[in-house]
Amino acid sequence: MSMLRAYLKLILFALLMGLVYGGYGLRGLFIRSPAKREAWRRTCFRCWARHASRILGVECSIEGRPPTPPFLLVCNHLSYVDVIVLASLVDGRFVAKRDVASWSLLGGPIRAAGTIFVDRNRHPDLVRVNEVMQEALGRGEGIVFFPEGTSSNGADVLPFKSSLLAFAAGQQYPVHYAAISYRTPANTPSPDGTVCWWGDMDFPDHFMKFLRIQKVHTSIVFGDEPVREPNRKVLANKLHEAVQRAFTPVVRKEEPCMTQSA
Repeated sequence: MSMLRAYLKLILFALLMGLVYGGYGLRGLFIRSPAKREAWRRTCFRCWARHASRILGVECSIEGRPPTPPFLLVCNHLSYVDVIVLASLVDGRFVAKRDVASWSLLGGPIRAAGTIFVDRNRHPDLVRVNEVMQEALGRGEGIVFFPEGTSSNGADVLPFKSSLLAFAAGQQYPVHYAAISYRTPANTPSPDGTVCWWGDMDFPDHFMKFLRIQKVHTSIVFGDEPVREPNRKVLANKLHEAVQRAFTPVVRKEEPCMTQSA
């Protein structure tokens, strides 16, 4: 029964992508204004995320108020599912490692959403992305990224990297934060192995395990007030502490916490 559910979800997910891509491309042919084209792109991506959440059986409870554009939002990182959940709630562009662009199934929607891709191992690229983020905020857009730089099994929030917070610190730009966590129903596999994507997990195999789960409960807490700080490392630490306080562990903290770049 679970495998039948997984294949049905997979078919519906693929159909949804075809419909959204088709609508985005067809109407996009008749939109001349760059601003209107950008608005249409955001509308399509958010529509995709909301319907994808329903197809995948993701139920979400929210505490706090999601920020409205322009905003800079950071969040802890557990899975590729994070992007779908957050995209269904906030109107913003994501920052992701460049490898994400080539992911099967999810790579296409993520590219079409105007995602800003970064190579964290190259300092010039980090400088470039800081500039791109600043320009996007200046145009009134929202920006979302995961400062852990990798995903985990949800035992804890990993330390935040400060490299993509350089311009925010320099300008004391307000940085919003959120904490995300997952639960699976009783008598189903633990979310640290079926929702969280970490360690050496293979994406296609993990995605099929995820599809076999009937329902996944997501809880996301948005911070009440953004954080401002002129020192990027201090800013990263303050944001980490705020997310840690709001975070509900997916697994017990004494269990080993491995990571998967995402």
